[in-house]
Amino acid sequence: MYGFTEITPDELEQWRNEGKSFRLLDVRSPGETGRGIIPGAELVPLATLPLRKDEFTGSDAPVVIYCQSGARSAQACAFLAQQGVDCASSLRGGIVGWAQTGKPVVSPD
Repeated sequence: MYGFTEITPDELEQWRNEGKSFRLLDVRSPGETGRGIIPGAELVPLATLPLRKDEFTGSDAPVVIYCQSGARSAQACAFLAQQGVDCASSLRGGIVGWAQTGKPVVSPD
């Protein structure tokens, strides 16, 4: 892997409960996100991330990225790390891991 970390669903929930500031990105396709997202997620399909990379460079705000199971979010984190973003984390287990722990999934806006 290329210089990024993983965060567990419980750690992400703890960040929320503590009021920690971070960006939550869902890198799945629109067809996948239509089945539900983690509350507060921004929809940024993986294929569009290179076009939006400048939004994340130069910021110290943590970025948590998730997909279905964790593979694409790891790719996204590795890409951002190559762009100099060192505060990106992949959600371990993706939205599947999140939902399996009983955490909420909502319809996208």
